[in-house]
Amino acid sequence: MRMGEFSRRTGVSQRSLRYYEEQGLLRPARRPSGYREYEEADVVTVRGIRMLLAAGLNTAVIAELLPCMVDEGRILEPACSSMLPDLHRERARIDEAAAALLAARDRLDALIDLTAESGVTDEEACAVAAGRARRRDQARNAGQSRADLA
Repeated sequence: MRMGEFSRRTGVSQRSLRYYEEQGLLRPARRPSGYREYEEADVVTVRGIRMLLAAGLNTAVIAELLPCMVDEGRILEPACSSMLPDLHRERARIDEAAAALLAARDRLDALIDLTAESGVTDEEACAVAAGRARRRDQARNAGQSRADLA
């Protein structure tokens, strides 16, 4: 099937399909006219690529993994078990990123809760912020005046 049909069938943009080809993840045949010709097996390959990208893997790791994937990308071939340390490392990286996001969400929740509980009106909060900015500017200007005297 040609690229347009393949794109509709997989739900992947033609631009992404070209990118996958550039990265060596997908190797469609070429017609004499130069048009790409995709096979049914390429649908499974694209599904595997999308799954691995969604898991946070980069295209270099995916390029190493694709030849090892069997059963529509559900498992790795036994001969490719040497990839497991790399996969564990990627999983640890994703765990760290997820933990950082959860911590950021917790800080945001705390800020929301404290703000809601404070009972400070928007007008009062703006006045406090303006006062801080004014004091900061005054301190900065005072520092410049001292530097001019030196």
